[in-house]
Amino acid sequence: MQELIYGCMGLGGSWSDEPHATGHVEEAAAAVDAALDAGITLFDHADIYRSGKSEAVFGEVLAATPGLRERIRLQTKCGIRLNERGLDTHYDLSRESIIERVDGSLKRLRTDYVDVLLLHRPDPLTDPAEVASAVGQLLADGKVRALGVSNMSGSQIEALQDRLEVPVVANQLEMSLLKRAWLESQVLVNHPESLDHGFPEGTLEYCSRNGVTLQAYGALARGLYTGGGPESPTAAETAAAGLVAELAGQYSTSGESVLLGWLMKHPAGIAPVIGSVNPARIRACADAGRVASAMTRAEWYGLWIAARGSKLP
Repeated sequence: MQELIYGCMGLGGSWSDEPHATGHVEEAAAAVDAALDAGITLFDHADIYRSGKSEAVFGEVLAATPGLRERIRLQTKCGIRLNERGLDTHYDLSRESIIERVDGSLKRLRTDYVDVLLLHRPDPLTDPAEVASAVGQLLADGKVRALGVSNMSGSQIEALQDRLEVPVVANQLEMSLLKRAWLESQVLVNHPESLDHGFPEGTLEYCSRNGVTLQAYGALARGLYTGGGPESPTAAETAAAGLVAELAGQYSTSGESVLLGWLMKHPAGIAPVIGSVNPARIRACADAGRVASAMTRAEWYGLWIAARGSKLP
Protein backbone atom coordinates (compact mmCIF):
# COMPACT_ATOMS: atom_id res chain seq x y z
CA MET A 1 0.00 0.00 0.00
CA GLN A 2 1.44 3.38 -1.03
CA GLU A 3 1.00 5.79 1.86
CA LEU A 4 2.84 8.10 4.21
CA ILE A 5 4.23 6.64 7.43
CA TYR A 6 5.18 8.55 10.55
CA GLY A 7 8.56 7.51 11.92
CA CYS A 8 8.76 7.87 15.70
CA MET A 9 12.54 7.70 16.16
CA GLY A 10 12.70 11.40 17.10
CA LEU A 11 10.27 11.07 20.00
CA GLY A 12 11.26 10.55 23.61
CA GLY A 13 14.21 12.87 24.16
CA SER A 14 17.82 11.72 24.29
CA TRP A 15 19.34 8.32 23.53
CA SER A 16 20.52 8.01 27.14
CA ASP A 17 18.99 5.70 29.73
CA GLU A 18 17.55 8.68 31.61
CA PRO A 19 13.73 8.66 31.91
CA HIS A 20 11.70 10.76 29.53
CA ALA A 21 10.08 13.97 30.74
CA THR A 22 6.49 15.24 30.60
CA GLY A 23 7.50 17.59 27.80
CA HIS A 24 8.53 14.64 25.66
CA VAL A 25 5.05 13.14 25.97
CA GLU A 26 3.52 16.47 24.98
CA GLU A 27 5.87 16.66 22.00
CA ALA A 28 4.83 13.14 20.96
CA ALA A 29 1.14 14.01 21.28
CA ALA A 30 1.60 17.08 19.05
CA ALA A 31 3.46 14.99 16.44
CA VAL A 32 0.75 12.31 16.46
CA ASP A 33 -1.97 14.95 16.02
CA ALA A 34 -0.08 16.49 13.10
CA ALA A 35 0.40 13.08 11.48
CA LEU A 36 -3.30 12.31 11.78
CA ASP A 37 -4.09 15.71 10.26
CA ALA A 38 -1.85 14.75 7.33
CA GLY A 39 -3.84 11.55 6.82
CA ILE A 40 -1.21 9.24 8.31
CA THR A 41 -2.40 6.15 10.14
CA LEU A 42 0.75 3.96 10.25
CA PHE A 43 3.30 4.76 12.97
CA ASP A 44 6.79 3.26 12.84
CA HIS A 45 8.86 2.35 15.92
CA ALA A 46 11.84 0.25 16.95
CA ASP A 47 12.71 -1.17 20.34
CA ILE A 48 16.02 0.72 20.38
CA TYR A 49 14.75 4.20 19.45
CA ARG A 50 15.82 6.64 22.18
CA SER A 51 16.67 3.59 24.31
CA GLY A 52 13.02 2.55 24.35
CA LYS A 53 11.69 6.00 25.18
CA SER A 54 10.14 6.57 21.75
CA GLU A 55 7.81 3.64 22.37
CA ALA A 56 7.24 4.66 25.99
CA VAL A 57 6.09 8.22 25.24
CA PHE A 58 3.92 6.94 22.40
CA GLY A 59 2.38 4.45 24.82
CA GLU A 60 1.51 7.30 27.16
CA VAL A 61 -0.17 9.16 24.28
CA LEU A 62 -2.18 6.04 23.46
CA ALA A 63 -3.22 5.57 27.07
CA ALA A 64 -4.36 9.20 27.32
CA THR A 65 -6.35 9.17 24.07
CA PRO A 66 -9.35 6.80 24.12
CA GLY A 67 -10.05 5.24 20.74
CA LEU A 68 -6.71 6.21 19.21
CA ARG A 69 -5.36 2.65 19.02
CA GLU A 70 -8.35 1.60 16.91
CA ARG A 71 -7.72 4.46 14.47
CA ILE A 72 -4.07 3.70 13.77
CA ARG A 73 -1.65 0.90 12.91
CA LEU A 74 1.62 0.33 14.73
CA GLN A 75 4.79 -1.32 13.56
CA THR A 76 7.98 -1.83 15.49
CA LYS A 77 11.36 -3.42 14.86
CA CYS A 78 13.68 -5.75 16.72
CA GLY A 79 17.06 -7.33 16.03
CA ILE A 80 19.58 -4.62 17.01
CA ARG A 81 21.13 -4.66 20.48
CA LEU A 82 22.98 -1.58 21.71
CA ASN A 83 25.55 -1.35 24.52
CA GLU A 84 25.17 -4.93 25.67
CA ARG A 85 27.76 -7.58 26.56
CA GLY A 86 30.66 -5.19 26.01
CA LEU A 87 29.61 -4.34 22.45
CA ASP A 88 28.41 -0.99 21.09
CA THR A 89 26.20 -2.75 18.56
CA HIS A 90 25.39 -6.30 17.58
CA TYR A 91 22.47 -8.08 15.93
CA ASP A 92 20.30 -10.82 17.38
CA LEU A 93 17.45 -12.49 15.52
CA SER A 94 17.40 -15.60 17.67
CA ARG A 95 14.00 -16.98 18.63
CA GLU A 96 14.41 -16.01 22.27
CA SER A 97 15.51 -12.47 21.45
CA ILE A 98 12.67 -11.78 18.99
CA ILE A 99 10.01 -12.86 21.47
CA GLU A 100 11.66 -11.01 24.37
CA ARG A 101 12.00 -7.78 22.40
CA VAL A 102 8.44 -7.85 21.12
CA ASP A 103 7.14 -8.32 24.66
CA GLY A 104 9.17 -5.30 25.75
CA SER A 105 7.81 -3.18 22.91
CA LEU A 106 4.22 -4.13 23.67
CA LYS A 107 4.71 -3.19 27.32
CA ARG A 108 6.16 0.22 26.44
CA LEU A 109 3.54 0.90 23.77
CA ARG A 110 0.76 -0.16 26.15
CA THR A 111 -0.91 -2.30 23.53
CA ASP A 112 -1.67 -5.99 23.11
CA TYR A 113 -0.35 -6.26 19.57
CA VAL A 114 1.54 -4.55 16.77
CA ASP A 115 0.18 -4.65 13.25
CA VAL A 116 3.61 -5.28 11.72
CA LEU A 117 6.89 -6.50 13.19
CA LEU A 118 10.02 -5.64 11.20
CA LEU A 119 13.32 -7.48 11.57
CA HIS A 120 15.59 -4.46 11.87
CA ARG A 121 18.81 -5.64 10.20
CA PRO A 122 20.18 -8.90 8.81
CA ASP A 123 21.89 -11.03 11.45
CA PRO A 124 24.59 -13.26 9.87
CA LEU A 125 24.01 -15.80 12.65
CA THR A 126 20.30 -16.05 11.91
CA ASP A 127 18.75 -19.48 11.60
CA PRO A 128 15.67 -18.88 9.40
CA ALA A 129 13.93 -21.77 11.13
CA GLU A 130 14.32 -19.97 14.48
CA VAL A 131 12.86 -16.79 13.01
CA ALA A 132 9.96 -18.75 11.58
CA SER A 133 9.34 -20.38 14.96
CA ALA A 134 9.37 -17.05 16.81
CA VAL A 135 7.12 -15.36 14.28
CA GLY A 136 4.72 -18.30 14.30
CA GLN A 137 4.49 -18.10 18.10
CA LEU A 138 3.90 -14.34 18.08
CA LEU A 139 1.21 -14.68 15.42
CA ALA A 140 -0.50 -17.49 17.31
CA ASP A 141 -0.44 -15.42 20.50
CA GLY A 142 -1.98 -12.45 18.70
CA LYS A 143 0.98 -10.19 19.53
CA VAL A 144 1.96 -9.61 15.90
CA ARG A 145 -0.30 -9.53 12.86
CA ALA A 146 2.21 -9.33 9.99
CA LEU A 147 5.96 -9.56 9.37
CA GLY A 148 8.32 -7.26 7.51
CA VAL A 149 12.04 -6.59 7.35
CA SER A 150 14.38 -3.62 7.18
CA ASN A 151 17.70 -3.10 5.40
CA MET A 152 17.50 -6.43 3.57
CA SER A 153 18.22 -7.37 -0.02
CA GLY A 154 15.81 -9.27 -2.22
CA SER A 155 17.88 -12.45 -1.91
CA GLN A 156 17.94 -12.19 1.88
CA ILE A 157 14.18 -11.81 1.99
CA GLU A 158 13.78 -14.74 -0.38
CA ALA A 159 15.95 -16.99 1.79
CA LEU A 160 13.95 -16.03 4.87
CA GLN A 161 10.63 -16.39 3.07
CA ASP A 162 11.44 -20.00 2.22
CA ARG A 163 11.05 -20.93 5.90
CA LEU A 164 8.15 -18.65 6.80
CA GLU A 165 4.49 -19.59 6.67
CA VAL A 166 3.41 -15.95 6.24
CA PRO A 167 4.48 -13.46 3.58
CA VAL A 168 7.00 -10.70 4.25
CA VAL A 169 4.88 -7.59 3.71
CA ALA A 170 7.40 -4.72 3.91
CA ASN A 171 11.07 -3.84 3.49
CA GLN A 172 12.25 -0.55 5.00
CA LEU A 173 15.29 0.98 3.30
CA GLU A 174 16.96 4.39 3.22
CA MET A 175 15.64 6.00 0.04
CA SER A 176 15.47 9.68 -0.85
CA LEU A 177 16.56 12.26 -3.40
CA LEU A 178 19.85 12.34 -1.47
CA LYS A 179 20.31 8.61 -0.87
CA ARG A 180 19.79 7.34 -4.41
CA ALA A 181 21.78 4.08 -4.61
CA TRP A 182 18.45 2.21 -5.01
CA LEU A 183 17.75 4.31 -8.10
CA GLU A 184 21.22 4.70 -9.56
CA SER A 185 21.64 0.93 -9.54
CA GLN A 186 18.71 0.62 -11.93
CA VAL A 187 20.41 2.55 -14.73
CA LEU A 188 24.13 1.98 -14.18
CA VAL A 189 24.28 -1.65 -15.21
CA ASN A 190 27.29 -2.15 -17.49
CA HIS A 191 28.64 1.28 -16.55
CA PRO A 192 31.85 2.04 -14.57
CA GLU A 193 29.92 4.33 -12.22
CA SER A 194 27.99 1.32 -10.92
CA LEU A 195 30.95 0.54 -8.65
CA ASP A 196 30.09 3.67 -6.64
CA HIS A 197 26.69 2.29 -5.65
CA GLY A 198 26.40 -0.89 -3.62
CA PHE A 199 22.64 -1.31 -3.63
CA PRO A 200 21.89 -5.03 -4.07
CA GLU A 201 20.75 -5.83 -7.59
CA GLY A 202 17.20 -7.09 -7.97
CA THR A 203 15.91 -5.91 -4.59
CA LEU A 204 13.33 -3.46 -5.95
CA GLU A 205 12.24 -6.00 -8.52
CA TYR A 206 11.91 -8.78 -5.93
CA CYS A 207 9.79 -6.60 -3.69
CA SER A 208 7.55 -5.48 -6.55
CA ARG A 209 7.03 -9.04 -7.80
CA ASN A 210 6.23 -10.39 -4.36
CA GLY A 211 4.01 -7.68 -2.92
CA VAL A 212 6.62 -6.40 -0.45
CA THR A 213 5.95 -2.72 0.25
CA LEU A 214 9.05 -0.55 0.10
CA GLN A 215 9.15 1.85 3.05
CA ALA A 216 11.62 4.71 2.62
CA TYR A 217 13.26 6.04 5.76
CA GLY A 218 15.23 9.30 5.59
CA ALA A 219 12.75 10.33 2.89
CA LEU A 220 13.04 14.08 3.58
CA ALA A 221 16.84 13.95 3.38
CA ARG A 222 17.03 15.60 6.81
CA GLY A 223 15.89 18.92 5.41
CA LEU A 224 18.78 19.21 2.94
CA TYR A 225 16.56 20.43 0.08
CA THR A 226 13.97 22.31 2.14
CA GLY A 227 15.96 24.81 4.15
CA GLY A 228 17.72 22.61 6.66
CA GLY A 229 20.93 21.92 4.79
CA PRO A 230 24.56 22.77 5.61
CA GLU A 231 25.96 26.31 5.57
CA SER A 232 28.07 25.47 2.52
CA PRO A 233 26.01 23.15 0.30
CA THR A 234 27.44 21.60 -2.83
CA ALA A 235 26.46 22.90 -6.23
CA ALA A 236 24.24 19.85 -6.78
CA GLU A 237 22.52 20.35 -3.42
CA THR A 238 21.87 24.00 -4.22
CA ALA A 239 20.51 23.19 -7.66
CA ALA A 240 18.22 20.46 -6.36
CA ALA A 241 16.94 22.65 -3.52
CA GLY A 242 16.17 25.41 -6.03
CA LEU A 243 14.25 23.03 -8.24
CA VAL A 244 12.31 21.64 -5.26
CA ALA A 245 11.29 25.20 -4.34
CA GLU A 246 10.34 25.96 -7.95
CA LEU A 247 8.12 22.90 -8.19
CA ALA A 248 6.58 23.64 -4.79
CA GLY A 249 5.55 27.04 -6.11
CA GLN A 250 4.29 25.56 -9.36
CA TYR A 251 2.11 23.04 -7.52
CA SER A 252 1.12 25.43 -4.71
CA THR A 253 2.49 23.06 -2.12
CA SER A 254 5.47 22.51 0.18
CA GLY A 255 8.98 21.37 -0.63
CA GLU A 256 8.38 18.40 1.65
CA SER A 257 5.46 17.23 -0.49
CA VAL A 258 7.60 17.61 -3.62
CA LEU A 259 10.36 15.42 -2.16
CA LEU A 260 7.93 12.74 -1.02
CA GLY A 261 5.92 12.97 -4.23
CA TRP A 262 9.12 12.33 -6.17
CA LEU A 263 9.60 9.08 -4.26
CA MET A 264 5.97 8.06 -4.60
CA LYS A 265 6.06 8.67 -8.36
CA HIS A 266 8.32 5.63 -8.77
CA PRO A 267 6.28 2.59 -9.90
CA ALA A 268 7.70 0.42 -7.09
CA GLY A 269 5.03 1.95 -4.83
CA ILE A 270 7.32 3.52 -2.25
CA ALA A 271 5.81 4.53 1.11
CA PRO A 272 7.89 7.38 2.60
CA VAL A 273 8.62 7.49 6.33
CA ILE A 274 8.49 11.01 7.82
CA GLY A 275 10.82 11.42 10.78
CA SER A 276 10.36 15.07 11.73
CA VAL A 277 8.99 16.00 15.17
CA ASN A 278 7.99 19.46 13.92
CA PRO A 279 4.16 19.50 13.60
CA ALA A 280 4.22 22.11 10.82
CA ARG A 281 6.69 20.07 8.81
CA ILE A 282 4.67 16.89 9.33
CA ARG A 283 1.52 18.62 8.06
CA ALA A 284 3.53 19.97 5.12
CA CYS A 285 3.84 16.40 3.83
CA ALA A 286 0.10 15.87 3.37
CA ASP A 287 0.08 16.85 -0.31
CA ALA A 288 2.65 14.27 -1.45
CA GLY A 289 0.16 11.96 -3.14
CA ARG A 290 -1.28 14.74 -5.28
CA VAL A 291 2.20 15.87 -6.27
CA ALA A 292 3.17 12.32 -7.22
CA SER A 293 0.17 12.08 -9.54
CA ALA A 294 0.77 15.49 -11.13
CA MET A 295 4.55 15.42 -11.50
CA THR A 296 5.67 14.95 -15.10
CA ARG A 297 8.35 12.55 -16.23
CA ALA A 298 10.58 15.50 -17.16
CA GLU A 299 10.16 17.05 -13.70
CA TRP A 300 10.91 13.74 -12.00
CA TYR A 301 14.08 13.24 -14.04
CA GLY A 302 15.00 16.90 -13.58
CA LEU A 303 15.08 16.49 -9.80
CA TRP A 304 17.17 13.34 -10.06
CA ILE A 305 19.71 14.89 -12.45
CA ALA A 306 19.98 18.04 -10.35
CA ALA A 307 20.61 16.02 -7.18
CA ARG A 308 23.23 13.74 -8.79
CA GLY A 309 25.06 16.76 -10.20
CA SER A 310 25.84 15.10 -13.52
CA LYS A 311 24.11 13.84 -16.62
CA LEU A 312 22.66 10.36 -16.82
CA PRO A 313 24.71 7.88 -18.86
